[in-house]
Amino acid sequence: MAKADARKQFKGRTNGFSSPANGFTLRLSPKCKEIAMPNSKKIKIGIVGATGYTGVELLRLLSAHPYAEVCAVTSRSEAGVKLADYFPSLRGIYDLVFEKPEDAKLEQCDLVFFATPNGIAMKEAPALLERGVRVVDLSADFRLKDIAVWEKWYGMKHESPDWVSRAVYGLTELNREAVAAARLVANPGCYPTCVSLALLPLLQAGALREGLPLIADCKSGVSGAGRKAAVGTLLCEAGDNFKAYGVSGHRHLPEIRQTISGLQHGVAEGLVFVPHLTPMIRGMHATIYVHLKDGVSPQELLETAYRDSFAVDVMPAGSTPETRSVRGVNVCRIGVQRAPDSDLWILLSVQDNLVKGAAGQAVQNMNVMFGWDENAGLGGAALLP
Repeated sequence: MAKADARKQFKGRTNGFSSPANGFTLRLSPKCKEIAMPNSKKIKIGIVGATGYTGVELLRLLSAHPYAEVCAVTSRSEAGVKLADYFPSLRGIYDLVFEKPEDAKLEQCDLVFFATPNGIAMKEAPALLERGVRVVDLSADFRLKDIAVWEKWYGMKHESPDWVSRAVYGLTELNREAVAAARLVANPGCYPTCVSLALLPLLQAGALREGLPLIADCKSGVSGAGRKAAVGTLLCEAGDNFKAYGVSGHRHLPEIRQTISGLQHGVAEGLVFVPHLTPMIRGMHATIYVHLKDGVSPQELLETAYRDSFAVDVMPAGSTPETRSVRGVNVCRIGVQRAPDSDLWILLSVQDNLVKGAAGQAVQNMNVMFGWDENAGLGGAALLP
């Protein structure tokens, strides 16, 4: 972005500019930190598997990013099709054509997002990584550190076990420093993000009682199932309907347990995770029931931990966050309440499963990897109604 263009873009929303030798600095509202603007050259971005919901969400978010430019989009099935013809919502924004991955010159990109089904990135990402390209993988290929556990839950042999140990789990609020130095980031799953963000400050404080059940009762919009054709996501099946699924075991269970066990012992074994499908397109809600040690104030712990976070909003005590309050934005909104006449605490966590639960967090991780303001390209209010 040229300096003049940046000044024009932010005019009316700042309190003035200064001009250091390497660029300039924007001074935003008193609540915001100063944002150091990098040089005008944008980095080159490639998206592998850009035909799905997370792929088009990445394209939407990156279209407004000040420091990154999408230069390549790949799809084997849609090779040769104009991106704007496939997604009319992107008409007038992108002038790109889908290419096969081997023809897209992805090695010339600075960073490549993999928005592919499980099992693709572990085969194709290593070649790019060896050539110095950074990778953010939105699939589950590099999330679980235990290869045997991954192979059990995903039903295939892992093709790149060496890169699993080198990948950084991209729950930004937990691993920000490691993400900044990473070459490969494993973007977390939607449910693990929604559940883990509500629990992180409590686990880091060792506040949960060991050996007791930890229940995560979760709901997701239908877009969480992806864009593939499936009977269960047909309008007549998913509309005007509500049901649990994966009760006997969901792939995100070991991912959530991995995060919990890394922060507090004796808690992960008691996790009960039940996801539900709700008749809405996007949105996710997690109701988490926790037993806390005496004297612990979950409201205080959460407020302290996320005081300076733009991506996690802790609501006033007793609030009940709504999924529509985060539609289209990279925010996880959390409420805390105590069960009546009980020592049980209830954490309520909502997010957009396609944004903070997927593409938005991936862009947030990219921002951290390149040393930019963490909120770059991710501002704006939720869509309401």
